[in-house]
Amino acid sequence: MNIFLQASAGGIGSMLPFLAMIIVIYFFMIRPQMARQKKEKKFQAEIKKGSKVVTSSGIHGKIMEFNENDKTVVIETGAGKIKFERSAISMELSKRYLTPTEKK
Repeated sequence: MNIFLQASAGGIGSMLPFLAMIIVIYFFMIRPQMARQKKEKKFQAEIKKGSKVVTSSGIHGKIMEFNENDKTVVIETGAGKIKFERSAISMELSKRYLTPTEKK
């Protein structure tokens, strides 16, 4: 009977570092990434006509119109009007490249 108790206690003890590693990975990698994705989706849903944005491919432009049915936007750039998926608009790049007066 003591042999079984010792074996099961050793098994749990050897799994503790593995479980701790999973918890650390969750709190330092997975959870912040989920929060970042949630903010990005909120930003993409809240953009308005006339907003200056930057796409994930680095194209700067101004939102001209929305098409809610297929989740696309038309962005006016220096080269003309281009149709993009709403998900191609980058929150991080848009906020980084806007000047302080444009952020208001």
